[in-house]
Amino acid sequence: MGTERVLELQEIDTAIGRLQARHRALESGEVVAGPRTVADQAEMADGELQLQLAELDRDQRRFESELDSLTQKEAAEHKRMFDGSIANAKELSALQHEIDSLAKRKSDREDELLALMEQRETVAAAAGDAEARSAALRADAERASADAVEELRRIEGEFAQRTLDREAVAKGVDPELLELYEDLRRQKKGIGAAALVDGVCQACHEQLSAMELDHLKKTEGVRRCEYCRRILVF
Repeated sequence: MGTERVLELQEIDTAIGRLQARHRALESGEVVAGPRTVADQAEMADGELQLQLAELDRDQRRFESELDSLTQKEAAEHKRMFDGSIANAKELSALQHEIDSLAKRKSDREDELLALMEQRETVAAAAGDAEARSAALRADAERASADAVEELRRIEGEFAQRTLDREAVAKGVDPELLELYEDLRRQKKGIGAAALVDGVCQACHEQLSAMELDHLKKTEGVRRCEYCRRILVF
């Protein structure tokens, strides 16, 4: 009947099923989707930090421009204070008040600029790390894509060989047994035959009774599991 051959056929069919499932996963892109998504997220995080850094740079330039303007204005007012052009005490008092106000505004801007520069330093460090991480993850995604293409080629070659092996093995199986096996495979999620090891069906993993084992040993034809009805091979 060729029951041993049908078990060999089952092993080949199981291997072919795995190859087909892997091939579908690779072709659909789901295998590389994860690394690509992670790389995309890292690029977005890097982009957000770069935008934040650009905004801080604009703020820094604005503060520096304001400081330069305040410094020039303070210097001009100091010059007026001592160049003798103003003799009126009230005007001198008002000018001194203006100079003091400029000095206060300048000091405040310097403090703000210092805080901003410290913030920029922190953001710049984070942006550098994010850029490096993004580049590394993108390289990983590209490698995963290249590996997937290579694996597809390998699977296609292995699938072709397994198909030839199946044809050769199937020729050694009794046509009626082969038909039963194929029917069972369709009904039983791809498993039509299984080994019986220590009284346990390796398909459904049920322990056969001693009476059933004795009966199967005496059976001349096709032996089948009393639980899942698959073909059993001792």
